[in-house]
Amino acid sequence: MHAASASASSTSGVSSASHSLAPYGWDEVWEAQFAPYAAQGLLPGRVVRVDRGQCDVLTADGVVRADTTYVTPHDPLRVICTGDWAAVDPVGDPQFVRAYLPRRTAFVRSTSSTRSEGQILAANVDHAIIAVSLAVELDLGRIERFLALAWESGAQPLVVLTKADLVPDATGLSYLVEDVETAAPGVQVLPVSSTTGDGVDVLTAVVSGGTSVLLGVSGAGKSTLANALLGEDVMEVQATREVDGKGRHTTTTRNLLALPGGGVLIDTPGLRGVGLWDAEAGVGQVFSEIEELAAQCRFHDCAHESEPGCAVLAALEEGSLSDRRLESYRKLLRENRRIVAKTDARLRAEMGREWRLKSAEGRANFNAKRGGSRRYP
Repeated sequence: MHAASASASSTSGVSSASHSLAPYGWDEVWEAQFAPYAAQGLLPGRVVRVDRGQCDVLTADGVVRADTTYVTPHDPLRVICTGDWAAVDPVGDPQFVRAYLPRRTAFVRSTSSTRSEGQILAANVDHAIIAVSLAVELDLGRIERFLALAWESGAQPLVVLTKADLVPDATGLSYLVEDVETAAPGVQVLPVSSTTGDGVDVLTAVVSGGTSVLLGVSGAGKSTLANALLGEDVMEVQATREVDGKGRHTTTTRNLLALPGGGVLIDTPGLRGVGLWDAEAGVGQVFSEIEELAAQCRFHDCAHESEPGCAVLAALEEGSLSDRRLESYRKLLRENRRIVAKTDARLRAEMGREWRLKSAEGRANFNAKRGGSRRYP
């Protein structure tokens, strides 16, 4: 076959694929980005599952099992993941993923290992659904942590309060929603019951456009919620412990599923740890009211601890800002700086200098109280 006719054949193949893959998010922009791979005779497909060096890729011809050897770099943030758009060999045993298209969004967390590497959980996501169980006491700090990662990913967060039928009265449910809304400015908070169906229709409408990733800790009701959205029992569900509301990891891999009402859902295993990964902008978005107050402080580098003219401390004193909210903000910023400092020598040196200055000031204040001389480095 001549090169010209081969190229034409490949292009027409992508056009037909674009139609069959449209329910999974394929569009004209993806098609244009894929053109160089189409010219090589490769097929487009969306990664629906990754497992130990192989992945399932949905192509126009169906789901194929492909080897990821060619897209397994040393950087853990560049390995292929669920939600990626891949370029796959049309034939072969095994077939190989040769490349994947640049990601529009990526949900990344820090691993729990001592190396603190980043781990990518899902790619090309439009909505990040944070499932929070109402069967146990709300952990607003954890919700804020999830939200910071969601905003940083580039996706639109949505907090879904599952098991709403377990709240005995409407007034109590309203108070719980208000508490979460305070911790999630600019984010829709939706109480849902997979048992009664309340709120499921609203959530279905939200996720019907684009790709959504379902996140939360074990026992949050993610699998039950996924089944409600899918309209059938696709995901296995296990009972949670009555003592603490925790459950075992029903979902063990990240799976991409088409929703009957439109849209795509990526279900993820329950997350034991939700470490930040270079999420300063995300933290700022979650605590937008504190960031706005900080802009009004007298000093541009105000630490909001004891400085004169601090608008944040003024809001704290007058009661418009809570102690819990400010402490959560400080905690997440400190954690994020520690993570970034592990790969940023300049920031690491800056943090070391700040620590030395604070230590010296602490010693000087201690000496002053004992009548000693007050010395600074």
